[in-house]
Amino acid sequence: MIGNRAVRNVVIVGGGTAGWMAAASFSKLLGKNVSVTLIESDEIATVGVGEATVPPLIQLHCYLEINEQEFLAFVKGSIKLGISFENWKNIHENYGHMFGKPGKSTWAAGFQHFWLRGKELGVHNPLSDYSLESKAAQHNKFMHMPNASLNYAYHLDAGLYAKFLRNIAEKAGANRIEGTVVNVALDEDDYIKSVELASGQIIKGDLFIDCSGFRGLLIEQALHTGYEDWSHWLPCDSAVAVQTESVRDPVPFTRAIAHPAGWQWQIPLQHRVGNGLVYCSRYISDDDAKKLLLENIKGRLITEPKIIKYRTGQRLKHWNKNCVALGLASGFIEPLESTSIHLIFRGILRLIQMFPSAGVRARDVDEYNEQMKVEILNVRDFIILHYHLTDRTDSPFWQYCKNMEIPESLEQRIRMFRETGKVFVKSYELFSESSWVQVMLGQGLIPENYHPVANEMPADDLMKFLADIRAQVNQTLQKMPTHKDYLDFYCKASDWS
Repeated sequence: MIGNRAVRNVVIVGGGTAGWMAAASFSKLLGKNVSVTLIESDEIATVGVGEATVPPLIQLHCYLEINEQEFLAFVKGSIKLGISFENWKNIHENYGHMFGKPGKSTWAAGFQHFWLRGKELGVHNPLSDYSLESKAAQHNKFMHMPNASLNYAYHLDAGLYAKFLRNIAEKAGANRIEGTVVNVALDEDDYIKSVELASGQIIKGDLFIDCSGFRGLLIEQALHTGYEDWSHWLPCDSAVAVQTESVRDPVPFTRAIAHPAGWQWQIPLQHRVGNGLVYCSRYISDDDAKKLLLENIKGRLITEPKIIKYRTGQRLKHWNKNCVALGLASGFIEPLESTSIHLIFRGILRLIQMFPSAGVRARDVDEYNEQMKVEILNVRDFIILHYHLTDRTDSPFWQYCKNMEIPESLEQRIRMFRETGKVFVKSYELFSESSWVQVMLGQGLIPENYHPVANEMPADDLMKFLADIRAQVNQTLQKMPTHKDYLDFYCKASDWS
């Protein structure tokens, strides 16, 4: 039985971002212990629109010893300090969810408690005034700071990123096989024994990684793992994507612009802009969604609009038998907050930590699935928050989102913040206290109380404390170059063709 056999041969089915992230990671970090084979068909297109990231990706790049300047130049990338949310609370009302922590916190209470008391005392500066990431985004500036004190992520070309990772993987010994999987063979215990290609070639393996996208060729079609549907909480089920030429310098943030049946993204790279419209097909047709997107973009079209259909949710198991699903094969929340590439990274990192070198064991499988579940449910709740906590009632879509029942886990967080201003994050959570605070405040939820420790500081001292933070942020901001100037200096893409 494969489950009791040492894992020496890892077979990855599917390329794209997920496949090549896995191949680069396994071959470079486990290469002396395993053989890595990736099966990819040139005839099967990847989705290729996950082009915004979150800061933990930098950690993976450190593990892979990636030179950031070379990487950004190759993928024609730009910097992302966070996301600008436009029209989410209400039409013509905007806010930012930026990386990093606004202000200064104490061990007893987050900065929002001191900011709330400041409002009570007549200091009405927005929370963003206390965040260098927010101010830099507003003024289109960026630079690397001492001690990595400025938090950032990347905008990147997904196709070029896969090529970049492929180069790392193949240099580390990964083997790519061109072909289309037409059959999956199971043994007597329903473990995957091999896959057969259209050419007739049989590829055997000990551990199989499903990166086949929404199809779930291994995890679902072969192993019938099952799917947990979240469309009642996350009703958007479609997206239309298109690339355009740039008409302005790239800004250091992603734009998420709400519309009557969903939202639109804008992701600026050095050479182009990635655009898309996420929507619920119950409230707008594909043709009308495409028309709405094309009416709200600038620059000459580089690609034709591409419709993508999906169903929000996750597999009931991310690891089943000797198969681990990554990326779209494992499930999909939606593009908001740019979590897709992050969850691929977390799945890879967790699998390396639990790697079944001596054979697949139920305890490892169960622990992996439980950790992935906890992490993904927290991401799910954070995304639902944006839709549910809104004042918009201008369309049936927003009326549904505002009035829908939400998970009890999210209801508890909203209730606690409303009553106390407190946010507590658990292990495996991507989004920090400051992320929850920024979005809940941005969506219009103002706490009724704040932590009493904020009252321990005399009023004059608190006013000075807040003023000093603002002054320090502004002083640092003045020293920073523009985002475009810094990209040109640090990682200018050499070929924009």
